[in-house]
Amino acid sequence: MSTATLPSFLLKPSDLSTLLKQNAPSHLSTAPRIVPLCASWFLPNDPQQRQGYDTYLASRIPSARFFDLDAIKDPNSSYPHMLPSPRDFAAAMGKLGIRRDDAVVVYDTHELGIFSAPRVAWTLKIFGHEGVGVLDNFKLWVEEGYETENGEPKAVEQTEYPVPEMDGTMVVGFEEVKEKAGEMKKGLEGADQVQILDARSEGRWKGSEPEPRKGLPSGHIPNSINVPIGAVLDAKTKTFLPPDKLKALFESKGIDSTKPIISSCGTGVTAAVIDAALSQAGYAQEGRRIYDGSWTEWAQRVQPDEGLIETST
Repeated sequence: MSTATLPSFLLKPSDLSTLLKQNAPSHLSTAPRIVPLCASWFLPNDPQQRQGYDTYLASRIPSARFFDLDAIKDPNSSYPHMLPSPRDFAAAMGKLGIRRDDAVVVYDTHELGIFSAPRVAWTLKIFGHEGVGVLDNFKLWVEEGYETENGEPKAVEQTEYPVPEMDGTMVVGFEEVKEKAGEMKKGLEGADQVQILDARSEGRWKGSEPEPRKGLPSGHIPNSINVPIGAVLDAKTKTFLPPDKLKALFESKGIDSTKPIISSCGTGVTAAVIDAALSQAGYAQEGRRIYDGSWTEWAQRVQPDEGLIETST
């Protein structure tokens, strides 16, 4: 089966515009397509109480579908964004009218630039979807005058998306992170071989600012390294920094490309921004994983007497 291909993981607006013109939607063709996928999502404490689907209706790339991070997840988990089962993932892709051989370009809101799209792209990759990219970014797409549409989208023809296998090497669970963090806290020999990166804001990482979810303490996993997502993005355009600047950033924080890396955040969403930035900086996929439950799971599951929530003021 041939698969639609993308020139790179990160695509400029001009790249995506060209690809879409070359691959105009057709009800008659069964050839692989380029499918824009809106992944708009906001934190639950968003001051403006914005909702991802509302921004999708207000302005989107023509023919884009909407991937709902709050719905396409593990329904049996008490944590917000745990990965769905392979069967649930396949059902969601089918409802979105996406075929296995389509190339999917995920994008974020105009307001945030890059935020939740890398998480959705990572989810597609963990379930083996080959053609996956991220638009860098929709903010520039709008500002540079590329076409948009609004209102209720046209109904899509559902597909039979095959149930995939999940690549377990890309994700890490609570028990392993707890074991590694405990070893690092005790200073055991070899414990520093694993690096835990935290994408939350510096204040949340230090424990000086509250978490967006009520009842959760802020702070950080022992020996974790704070890399707020704003540090990997251009302050004006909200696009990813160039690879050389990303590499310099990670090196300045002492992040070793030869050692395994676990990326974490609040619920496993913006951890994928850091993971994508690591990829752009030349850090190999082998050894890079995302802690799916992230801080929301960590803060609820570790015990007070274990000393596994640290603060620094």
